[in-house]
Amino acid sequence: MRVFIAGIMQGDRQDRLIDSQDYRLRISHALQTHIPGVEMVDPWALNPNSVQYDDQRARDTFITMTKLASDVDLLIAYLPKPSMGTAMEMWEAYLANVYIIAVTPLQHHWAIRFTANEVLPDLDTLVADIENGRIGHILNGRSG
Repeated sequence: MRVFIAGIMQGDRQDRLIDSQDYRLRISHALQTHIPGVEMVDPWALNPNSVQYDDQRARDTFITMTKLASDVDLLIAYLPKPSMGTAMEMWEAYLANVYIIAVTPLQHHWAIRFTANEVLPDLDTLVADIENGRIGHILNGRSG
């Protein structure tokens, strides 16, 4: 069972900094604690210094990570604000019939409404759904 953790990194920033990635740790910890054998695909964990990459390496990383979003059982997209990269990952996952859970208050944005299978309002709700087994049930149904 593979889960892609998509979410905001730079969002609407105008600098070369990254928004807090603590949400990735919280999601990963909940998944690993409550779903035995789950494998995470996390672009941030795979590329923690990506804002320092030269253009060619950044381009290759962006394309590779976006394509990886289509080769999982579940994509979780954390979007407290819009993220163009996450929207592209969601699109690739959607085209590959990957189950998509968006965690966002942006429930009316078309890129979310028309690609996500479900929209959760916040991270607490997602973690509760992982802890109570609902997300594991979805994963078991998708990977079997």
